[in-house]
Amino acid sequence: MNEDKIERRKFLTKLSLWLGALPAAIISVPVFSALLGPLLQKNKQEWRQIGNAADFPVGTTKLVKFINADPLPWAGTTAKSAAWLRRENEKEFTAFSANCTHLGCPVRWEAKAELFMCPCHGGVYYKDGSVASGPPPKALVRYQVRLNKDVVEIKTAPVPITNITA
Repeated sequence: MNEDKIERRKFLTKLSLWLGALPAAIISVPVFSALLGPLLQKNKQEWRQIGNAADFPVGTTKLVKFINADPLPWAGTTAKSAAWLRRENEKEFTAFSANCTHLGCPVRWEAKAELFMCPCHGGVYYKDGSVASGPPPKALVRYQVRLNKDVVEIKTAPVPITNITA
């Protein structure tokens, strides 16, 4: 009779350990994937067509939208991104991230002032993307741009973008 109690006690101990380990294992999967995901992610960059060069008159700055370089099948709207594209001359374009480097709020282009403005905390950037005033710690992130047979292309990267000009 004493042996039955010991066996029952061992069984209940093992059962309770397994029942506790199961939720711990389920919870640990997303935690570890969030921690290790950026380390395992490829830094895939891809050229995306933005439009014809004729769509961007010299001296203008326009908001362009595109799909990130490595969209996940379930990403939905988060796979979409935007940039401010300015045509400097006949063959030269400059593109900046549409997000402030302070907290990621979308910046807007004020054509008359030739400034990028962040509505969240008053960040201001010059037309070259450098910080004019406010809390942004660094200049707007630049995208590489090329003209490929009269088609403007931007080199995109998976989100979050940090420094993709290299």
